[in-house]
Amino acid sequence: MNIPRRHVLGAAAAFVAVPAVSTAWGQGSALRFGVGLFQPDREKNDNTYRPLANHLAARLGRPVQLRTVDTWEGLAKSLAAGETDIALLGPWGYVLANQTAGAQVVATILYDGKPEYFAIIVTHPESGLKSAADLIAQGKSRSFAFGDKGSTSGYLIPLHFFMQQGVPDPEKHFAKVLYTKHQAIQTQVTAGQLDAGADYNRNRNAMIEQGLIQAERSRIIWQSAPLPNDAVALNAQLFKDKAFVARVQAALQEVGPLLKTQPQLLPNHYTGFVASDNRFYKPIRDAGLATGKLQPT
Repeated sequence: MNIPRRHVLGAAAAFVAVPAVSTAWGQGSALRFGVGLFQPDREKNDNTYRPLANHLAARLGRPVQLRTVDTWEGLAKSLAAGETDIALLGPWGYVLANQTAGAQVVATILYDGKPEYFAIIVTHPESGLKSAADLIAQGKSRSFAFGDKGSTSGYLIPLHFFMQQGVPDPEKHFAKVLYTKHQAIQTQVTAGQLDAGADYNRNRNAMIEQGLIQAERSRIIWQSAPLPNDAVALNAQLFKDKAFVARVQAALQEVGPLLKTQPQLLPNHYTGFVASDNRFYKPIRDAGLATGKLQPT
């Protein structure tokens, strides 16, 4: 899966100096900022992303209400339904919100300076699994965990991979399949309660660094091609105000340089934002179409 990087790097030129107040959106009610559950629990997630919400409020001249939505599918639906104005959500969630309600990406988050990450499949040392091929071959006696069905790395991409390997229905192929949160997948796999599960490299890295799991207990047996990183998206109504879009992009562009003096603005390893557009998420859209989880328009 090749990321059309030019759609990120080229869009970066769209970051320009803009007035402090937009005619249409400078005043009014609070902006509702929805964030996916990137941290182990809602409270920690809110505390992690509140500095970013405060930064946006200061730069946009409007109050920003932060709320964690604990499933990717739920956040996509919230954005699509107009219950969320701005969202930081996974690529598949963004594609779903774009398809169903015209939500539009304005920026992509950077991880260690790159607008990409990887889906992975992990197992534990006692499983005896050395590769994804082993997992598939022994499927009738193995348990497997996906993330929720709005997750890119937890559901869409591993599902696409299984289908490419001749496994059209993992629920029929494996002895047990469950759907849960990324953190729970790592916890249960490393404890030996599950044979394998889908995750993403950023979550695994964070849980290791926070001491929540041990690296040697979480063995990667498959890794995807690079995937476009999480999107900052606006609902369709807000996106119509191009001056407001420019102000959001400018506010996000400031985050990278500010991390030197305000490291609390983003979690560890996240290094800022770059402007992007809908074309950058084409690989995710293609995977959705290939699996039948997204219908052609």
